[in-house]
Amino acid sequence: MVQICTNCGEENPDRFRLCGFCGTALAPPLPAQEVRKTVTIVFSDLKGSTSLGEQLDSESLREVMSRYFDAMREILEHHGGTVEKYIGDAIMAVFGLPRIREDDALRAVRAAHAMQSTLATLNEELEQRWGVRLVNRTGVNTGEVVAGDPTTGQRLVTGDTVNVAARLEQAAPGLDVLIGEPTYRLTRDAVEVEEIEPLELKGKAERVPAYRLLSVKDEHEGLLRPSQGRLVGRDAELQLLVDAYDAAVAERRCVTMTLVGDAGVGKSRLTEEFLRRVGGSALTLHGRCLPYGNGVTFWPVVEVVREAAGISDRDDADSARSKLSTLLGPDHPDVVERIASAVGLSETQFSVQELFWGVRKLLTLLAVNRPLIVAFEDLHWAQDTFLDLVEHLTDTFEGAAIVILCDARPTLLEQRTAWSERPNAAHVLLEPLTAEQSEQVIKNLIGGADLDEGVRAHIVETAEGNPLFVEQLLSMLIDDGLLILEDGHWSAPDGLRDFAVPPTIQALLAARLDSLAREERAVIEPAAVAGNVFPEGAVQELAPDTLQNQVPDLLAALSTKQFVRPDPTERAFEHAYRFHHVLIRETTYDGLLKRARATLHEQFVRWADRVNGDRALEYEEILGYHLEQAHRYLAELGPLDDHGRELGADGSRRLASAGHRARARGDVAAAANLLERAAAILPALDPARLALLPELGEALIDIGQFPAAETALAEALDAAQSTGDPLLEADVGLRRLLLELRSGEVDRWSEEAVPQIAAAIDVFTKASDHAGLARAYRLLGYVHGTACNYAEAAEASERALQHAAEAGDSREQRVNATSLALALCWGPTQVDEAIERTSQILEQVSGNRLSRGWVLCLLAHLRSMKGEFEGARELYRAGLAAMEEMGVGWYVAWTSLSAGRVEMLAGDYPAAERELRRGFELLDRMGERYLRSTVAALLARAVFEQGRLDAAEELTRAAEELASADDVETQAAWRSVRARVLARRQESEDAARLGQDALQLLLPTDSAVMKVEALADLGEVFEDLGDPSGSWALEEAIKLAELKGNIAAAAHLRLALGRLPSAAGPERTAV
Repeated sequence: MVQICTNCGEENPDRFRLCGFCGTALAPPLPAQEVRKTVTIVFSDLKGSTSLGEQLDSESLREVMSRYFDAMREILEHHGGTVEKYIGDAIMAVFGLPRIREDDALRAVRAAHAMQSTLATLNEELEQRWGVRLVNRTGVNTGEVVAGDPTTGQRLVTGDTVNVAARLEQAAPGLDVLIGEPTYRLTRDAVEVEEIEPLELKGKAERVPAYRLLSVKDEHEGLLRPSQGRLVGRDAELQLLVDAYDAAVAERRCVTMTLVGDAGVGKSRLTEEFLRRVGGSALTLHGRCLPYGNGVTFWPVVEVVREAAGISDRDDADSARSKLSTLLGPDHPDVVERIASAVGLSETQFSVQELFWGVRKLLTLLAVNRPLIVAFEDLHWAQDTFLDLVEHLTDTFEGAAIVILCDARPTLLEQRTAWSERPNAAHVLLEPLTAEQSEQVIKNLIGGADLDEGVRAHIVETAEGNPLFVEQLLSMLIDDGLLILEDGHWSAPDGLRDFAVPPTIQALLAARLDSLAREERAVIEPAAVAGNVFPEGAVQELAPDTLQNQVPDLLAALSTKQFVRPDPTERAFEHAYRFHHVLIRETTYDGLLKRARATLHEQFVRWADRVNGDRALEYEEILGYHLEQAHRYLAELGPLDDHGRELGADGSRRLASAGHRARARGDVAAAANLLERAAAILPALDPARLALLPELGEALIDIGQFPAAETALAEALDAAQSTGDPLLEADVGLRRLLLELRSGEVDRWSEEAVPQIAAAIDVFTKASDHAGLARAYRLLGYVHGTACNYAEAAEASERALQHAAEAGDSREQRVNATSLALALCWGPTQVDEAIERTSQILEQVSGNRLSRGWVLCLLAHLRSMKGEFEGARELYRAGLAAMEEMGVGWYVAWTSLSAGRVEMLAGDYPAAERELRRGFELLDRMGERYLRSTVAALLARAVFEQGRLDAAEELTRAAEELASADDVETQAAWRSVRARVLARRQESEDAARLGQDALQLLLPTDSAVMKVEALADLGEVFEDLGDPSGSWALEEAIKLAELKGNIAAAAHLRLALGRLPSAAGPERTAV
């Protein structure tokens, strides 16, 4: 890049500040800017220097001290240090100003060591001439400081790193050097030390690790790097990917491959080579996971949709949606709706399972005409919900040739140990390259030129098989002029004697960044705030006014230097770049002052608000993150002013809105994360924060984080009581009741819950708070449902539905509608009425596949009670298909309960066993217990009816072991079946006792289905024991079945009753 002089029109090199032809300033000077830097401090002081004044004349003392300071200064500056100041007899030097070097820590340690040997030589001269010897002690420490703009000559540095270096010096014995832990970590391969007891240093709350420096090795140890150019050393891994693609195409199935390796090991390069190899025959799409605070759940889907549909930043919401509709065609409006919701082009909310279905249908449609490859980057940053999506896609794609190619750091496999254990999934671990392969990387980078063998060996040794580190190290050596190309041969004329690479990539990248011109740094810094992938327009907005017109050229220069590169896959913006590696972005970002970061985050949001227009929902989570960061940094710098609080309030509103939407669609993990962050950036008693805490508490309950939920709800309760807010107090009380229920405190839960819920209903009624009333009646329904009092549960659900409708709360409506359907089926409601009401509920939830599948299965059970078995089978199979289509394992397993009961009422016990065993085995693989216990008890019944007594008893024991004590349904069910087993074996005492126990458990309930079942079992127990007195139980069961309208059960029971001889029964138990 050249600069054109506005005075004479001549071209000048980009680093010129004044025109080389006429002397005119080439551009307005950039304002001085303080920076955050990682530097190494050397602090050295003389010990016992006061007594020298008694031994020497003042002129002699001055000469001695001058000789000492000159010698020490020469050593420090020789190794690259800058002597910042003298403090009495102490010297403080900084390594890393004005420019960071990748080996600053090692230079500082070498200097400190050399100061000791130089002092020994100097002391010989001082003793010979003046009869005195000097004793110094030195501390060396590395860490972050705030420094003045080095380009303006400002050298003052401040920070805890300086203080610790001074304290280390004070703790060191005479003529010794103590180095801190950070310095040791950077130089451990080049120094010999003696670890000492951690030190108690003034001003430090905890002891500080320290090491006594013994010697410094001659050889240099260093840093790692990535590989560019032709792919090296990955032939086997590449072939695995090609084979997986070929298999997917040949068998028309989905294959998920995950490349796993450390940062810089070559995951992205291998992906690029694979796509180059096979991409011509396939449609390739890209999506990346962002490290924006774990709230951007579906961002990879957003990028895939944009790329597939050709959506850019110039498109408004209507245009973007139109492109999406065009992509999918007119026959798939339901897919368009769900994808539009997932990517922020629609405010319509769907459950997570519906969104999963929509993504799967989208990708399936895209793979109709040719194979599809979807590359998801950086899965180690993905939210759990997105990882669930990838697993869902892996498990459920059928009839389409699709390869899902992911890359991730090893932490992914630590978080999800079973990630690659699915039949259609595998991972490829990328190991470091061999020395020979690293040498090949260097050859590819330098083309046909040659390279000194010593330099090559130094690079290979330093890189340790990481191709990214190879590339970056070679680039820096060339950029710094240490490698010169002459006659096709790269050499280091001055050698690499003074060049030592530290063992951290941060130090290497920080050194490269410090080599940039001020103008380039002023552009790359706002780019780092914008993100790893950033639009050129955002950088123009954030850059200093005097540079905004130069941003395109400066970004091109940064691309040439391999700091950033154009990103053609980013379709949202006309001109977009990405950092060459995310570590470059992170290092750049860390170099900004916190106040500068806050300002740039805020400016980015204002720019995005202006250019996005009516597409705000699409970016809500990201912009909320930027405001959150701006607020955070200002808060860390001191008490917030009105502006800082306004940033927090704005960020909280956006994060909370995104959280509400996530919860409405059922993405509870993302909801909890977003709501927690939204609450965290508001003042403790801010009304908006207090309003968030109850919903945050319930979201945390939903994801099983009970202690965190208790903390949030306890804080909300304290605030409600201190502010005298009865609505908030009642709302928090309801959420706390839910927490007690979910966390297992159920023995006394119902009796405590009823009065609290009644009080809350009274409070909400007086305030006409329909949302609160919907929650209160939902909890009341849970109370009754827990006790198996389904009529009251149904009534509570209906009341909740009414209030949810008044409040416009679609989530509450859906949840309570399915609860109502369950109560209608299992409770005393007459079958015909239950069918009518359940059919209405089916219409209400028809837009949600998961809820629809749930209600279809309940409707199937009701139809089977009327003896309509074929129709019932069609219904439960449709419900099962809906659940399987959504790919949600727990709900798929739940359908086996309805299917099993339908088949048992139809008398097809083998079919019932097949359905129930499907659910049991699925739940067993999931490690689930609650539902599995119920399925096990019902499966035991199906097995018993086929005469396999031992297997049936074994299943009852599994149900007994799995069931919680308060699970009335399962506790009664396993007792009834085991009683039947024992009666067949003529173990009369235990059989009768268990049968009676099962009935006693159900007497306080109105569960028509379970009471009929328990009575029937008790009657059959008496029959098997040859005791006709059990006829009363069968008669009561027939009455209850007929009252329910369960025609099929009543017919079975009459047959059983007919097998019993007439006898006077015992006094009957009221049921």
